Amino acid sequence: MTSLLANVHEGAEVQFSSGKFHLVSGKYKYYHYLCDGFDDRLIIFQGWGCGYRTLQTVCSWINQYYQKNVEVPSIRQIQEILVDLEDKPRSFLGSRQWIGSFEVCLVIDKLYDIPSKIIHVNKGDNLSTIVDTLKTHFEKFGSPIMMGGDIDCSSKGIMGIHIDKSEASLLIVDPHYVGKEQTKEFLQNKGWVKWQPLKDFLSSSFYNLCLPQAKS
Repeated sequence: MTSLLANVHEGAEVQFSSGKFHLVSGKYKYYHYLCDGFDDRLIIFQGWGCGYRTLQTVCSWINQYYQKNVEVPSIRQIQEILVDLEDKPRSFLGSRQWIGSFEVCLVIDKLYDIPSKIIHVNKGDNLSTIVDTLKTHFEKFGSPIMMGGDIDCSSKGIMGIHIDKSEASLLIVDPHYVGKEQTKEFLQNKGWVKWQPLKDFLSSSFYNLCLPQAKS
Protein backbone atom coordinates (compact mmCIF):
# COMPACT_ATOMS: atom_id res chain seq x y z
CA MET A 1 0.00 0.00 0.00
CA THR A 2 1.18 3.49 -0.79
CA SER A 3 2.56 5.28 2.24
CA LEU A 4 -0.25 7.36 3.69
CA LEU A 5 0.06 10.96 4.77
CA ALA A 6 -0.60 11.77 8.42
CA ASN A 7 -2.55 14.68 9.88
CA VAL A 8 -3.42 16.23 6.54
CA HIS A 9 -5.41 18.98 8.29
CA GLU A 10 -2.33 20.63 9.73
CA GLY A 11 -1.67 23.98 8.12
CA ALA A 12 -5.08 24.16 6.43
CA GLU A 13 -5.78 27.71 5.33
CA VAL A 14 -7.98 29.69 7.67
CA GLN A 15 -9.82 32.91 6.97
CA PHE A 16 -10.85 33.61 10.53
CA SER A 17 -9.62 36.72 12.29
CA SER A 18 -11.19 35.81 15.63
CA GLY A 19 -12.88 32.96 17.45
CA LYS A 20 -11.48 29.70 18.83
CA PHE A 21 -10.31 26.43 17.32
CA HIS A 22 -11.02 22.99 18.81
CA LEU A 23 -9.05 20.31 16.96
CA VAL A 24 -8.32 16.60 16.86
CA SER A 25 -5.50 15.56 19.21
CA GLY A 26 -2.73 13.22 18.14
CA LYS A 27 -2.05 11.48 14.85
CA TYR A 28 -4.09 9.73 12.18
CA LYS A 29 -3.44 8.54 8.63
CA TYR A 30 -5.44 9.76 5.65
CA TYR A 31 -7.36 6.91 3.99
CA HIS A 32 -9.13 7.64 0.71
CA TYR A 33 -10.46 5.99 -2.44
CA LEU A 34 -8.06 3.46 -3.95
CA CYS A 35 -5.32 4.15 -1.37
CA ASP A 36 -4.70 0.43 -0.82
CA GLY A 37 -5.27 -0.67 -4.42
CA PHE A 38 -8.89 -1.62 -3.76
CA ASP A 39 -11.20 0.24 -6.15
CA ASP A 40 -14.11 1.69 -4.18
CA ARG A 41 -14.79 4.63 -6.44
CA LEU A 42 -17.75 4.82 -8.77
CA ILE A 43 -21.01 3.00 -9.33
CA ILE A 44 -22.27 4.96 -12.32
CA PHE A 45 -22.02 8.42 -10.72
CA GLN A 46 -21.77 7.57 -7.04
CA GLY A 47 -18.79 6.38 -5.06
CA TRP A 48 -19.47 3.89 -2.29
CA GLY A 49 -16.33 3.51 -0.18
CA CYS A 50 -16.22 6.85 1.62
CA GLY A 51 -17.73 5.55 4.87
CA TYR A 52 -15.21 2.70 4.98
CA ARG A 53 -12.32 5.07 4.31
CA THR A 54 -13.37 7.49 7.04
CA LEU A 55 -13.67 4.55 9.43
CA GLN A 56 -10.14 3.46 8.49
CA THR A 57 -8.87 6.96 9.23
CA VAL A 58 -10.52 6.84 12.66
CA CYS A 59 -9.06 3.37 13.30
CA SER A 60 -5.58 4.63 12.42
CA TRP A 61 -5.99 7.29 15.11
CA ILE A 62 -7.17 4.75 17.70
CA ASN A 63 -4.22 2.47 16.91
CA GLN A 64 -1.83 5.21 18.01
CA TYR A 65 -3.15 5.11 21.57
CA TYR A 66 -4.84 1.77 22.26
CA GLN A 67 -2.54 -1.23 22.21
CA LYS A 68 -4.98 -3.84 20.96
CA ASN A 69 -2.69 -5.31 18.29
CA VAL A 70 -5.42 -4.57 15.76
CA GLU A 71 -4.50 -3.49 12.26
CA VAL A 72 -6.64 -0.99 10.40
CA PRO A 73 -9.30 -3.26 8.84
CA SER A 74 -9.68 -3.60 5.09
CA ILE A 75 -13.04 -2.95 3.43
CA ARG A 76 -13.59 -6.72 3.23
CA GLN A 77 -12.78 -7.15 6.93
CA ILE A 78 -15.20 -4.34 7.83
CA GLN A 79 -17.92 -6.12 5.90
CA GLU A 80 -17.10 -9.41 7.64
CA ILE A 81 -17.39 -7.76 11.06
CA LEU A 82 -20.82 -6.33 10.26
CA VAL A 83 -22.02 -9.71 8.98
CA ASP A 84 -20.66 -11.49 12.07
CA LEU A 85 -22.50 -8.96 14.25
CA GLU A 86 -25.68 -9.79 12.28
CA ASP A 87 -26.06 -6.16 11.33
CA LYS A 88 -25.84 -7.17 7.66
CA PRO A 89 -26.86 -10.30 5.70
CA ARG A 90 -24.20 -12.54 4.12
CA SER A 91 -25.01 -11.00 0.75
CA PHE A 92 -23.31 -7.85 2.07
CA LEU A 93 -19.89 -9.52 1.73
CA GLY A 94 -18.17 -8.35 -1.42
CA SER A 95 -20.95 -5.86 -2.15
CA ARG A 96 -20.67 -2.15 -2.90
CA GLN A 97 -23.15 -1.09 -0.27
CA TRP A 98 -22.42 2.02 1.72
CA ILE A 99 -21.95 2.15 5.46
CA GLY A 100 -22.83 5.07 7.71
CA SER A 101 -22.22 6.36 11.20
CA PHE A 102 -24.07 3.53 12.94
CA GLU A 103 -21.99 0.85 11.21
CA VAL A 104 -18.82 2.80 12.04
CA CYS A 105 -19.89 2.79 15.69
CA LEU A 106 -20.41 -1.01 15.62
CA VAL A 107 -17.02 -1.76 14.08
CA ILE A 108 -15.12 0.50 16.49
CA ASP A 109 -16.86 -1.13 19.44
CA LYS A 110 -16.11 -4.62 18.13
CA LEU A 111 -12.43 -3.99 17.34
CA TYR A 112 -11.47 -1.82 20.28
CA ASP A 113 -14.24 -2.13 22.87
CA ILE A 114 -14.70 1.63 22.61
CA PRO A 115 -18.22 3.08 22.59
CA SER A 116 -19.24 5.94 20.32
CA LYS A 117 -21.84 8.64 20.65
CA ILE A 118 -24.23 8.94 17.72
CA ILE A 119 -25.74 12.34 16.98
CA HIS A 120 -28.64 12.75 14.57
CA VAL A 121 -29.38 16.16 13.06
CA ASN A 122 -32.63 16.11 11.08
CA LYS A 123 -31.53 18.76 8.58
CA GLY A 124 -28.46 20.78 7.76
CA ASP A 125 -30.06 23.99 8.96
CA ASN A 126 -29.97 22.54 12.48
CA LEU A 127 -26.24 21.75 12.63
CA SER A 128 -25.78 24.84 14.76
CA THR A 129 -27.56 23.02 17.59
CA ILE A 130 -24.64 20.61 18.06
CA VAL A 131 -21.80 23.15 18.06
CA ASP A 132 -21.32 22.92 21.83
CA THR A 133 -21.39 19.12 21.67
CA LEU A 134 -18.63 19.04 19.06
CA LYS A 135 -16.58 21.60 20.99
CA THR A 136 -16.85 19.50 24.15
CA HIS A 137 -15.93 16.34 22.23
CA PHE A 138 -12.67 17.77 20.92
CA GLU A 139 -11.83 19.21 24.32
CA LYS A 140 -12.57 15.99 26.23
CA PHE A 141 -11.57 13.27 23.76
CA GLY A 142 -9.85 14.77 20.73
CA SER A 143 -10.77 11.84 18.49
CA PRO A 144 -11.76 12.20 14.81
CA ILE A 145 -15.48 12.29 14.03
CA MET A 146 -17.23 10.51 11.16
CA MET A 147 -20.08 12.42 9.48
CA GLY A 148 -22.60 11.09 6.96
CA GLY A 149 -26.05 11.94 5.67
CA ASP A 150 -28.79 11.03 3.24
CA ILE A 151 -29.07 13.60 0.44
CA ASP A 152 -25.54 14.65 1.30
CA CYS A 153 -24.44 11.02 1.33
CA SER A 154 -20.72 11.76 1.12
CA SER A 155 -19.06 10.51 4.29
CA LYS A 156 -16.37 12.78 5.67
CA GLY A 157 -14.00 13.05 8.60
CA ILE A 158 -14.35 15.98 10.99
CA MET A 159 -11.03 17.01 12.50
CA GLY A 160 -12.04 20.20 14.26
CA ILE A 161 -14.47 23.04 14.73
CA HIS A 162 -13.97 26.80 14.70
CA ILE A 163 -16.43 28.91 16.66
CA ASP A 164 -16.78 32.66 16.38
CA LYS A 165 -19.83 33.98 18.22
CA SER A 166 -22.83 32.68 16.24
CA GLU A 167 -20.77 31.32 13.32
CA ALA A 168 -19.08 27.93 13.15
CA SER A 169 -17.10 25.93 10.58
CA LEU A 170 -16.03 22.29 10.49
CA LEU A 171 -12.60 21.06 9.40
CA ILE A 172 -13.34 18.47 6.72
CA VAL A 173 -11.02 15.66 5.64
CA ASP A 174 -12.64 14.23 2.51
CA PRO A 175 -11.93 10.57 1.61
CA HIS A 176 -13.11 10.90 -2.02
CA TYR A 177 -9.66 11.81 -3.33
CA VAL A 178 -8.15 9.43 -5.90
CA GLY A 179 -4.44 9.56 -6.58
CA LYS A 180 -1.04 9.46 -4.93
CA GLU A 181 -1.22 12.25 -2.44
CA GLN A 182 1.88 14.38 -2.74
CA THR A 183 1.74 16.74 0.21
CA LYS A 184 -0.73 18.07 2.72
CA GLU A 185 -0.58 21.37 0.86
CA PHE A 186 -1.61 19.64 -2.38
CA LEU A 187 -4.70 18.13 -0.74
CA GLN A 188 -5.61 21.41 0.92
CA ASN A 189 -5.18 23.44 -2.28
CA LYS A 190 -7.43 21.01 -4.16
CA GLY A 191 -10.14 21.22 -1.50
CA TRP A 192 -9.90 17.68 -0.14
CA VAL A 193 -9.07 19.22 3.23
CA LYS A 194 -10.91 22.43 4.06
CA TRP A 195 -12.85 24.51 6.53
CA GLN A 196 -16.56 24.41 5.67
CA PRO A 197 -19.04 26.84 7.27
CA LEU A 198 -22.15 25.17 8.69
CA LYS A 199 -24.30 27.25 6.34
CA ASP A 200 -22.66 25.48 3.37
CA PHE A 201 -23.99 22.05 4.34
CA LEU A 202 -27.15 20.92 2.58
CA SER A 203 -30.18 22.30 4.40
CA SER A 204 -32.39 19.47 3.08
CA SER A 205 -30.13 16.61 4.19
CA PHE A 206 -30.12 14.95 7.58
CA TYR A 207 -26.74 14.20 9.13
CA ASN A 208 -25.49 11.48 11.46
CA LEU A 209 -22.21 11.84 13.32
CA CYS A 210 -20.20 9.16 15.11
CA LEU A 211 -18.09 10.49 18.00
CA PRO A 212 -15.70 7.80 19.36
CA GLN A 213 -15.40 8.17 23.12
CA ALA A 214 -11.66 7.62 23.11
CA LYS A 215 -8.90 9.88 24.38
CA SER A 216 -5.48 10.41 22.84
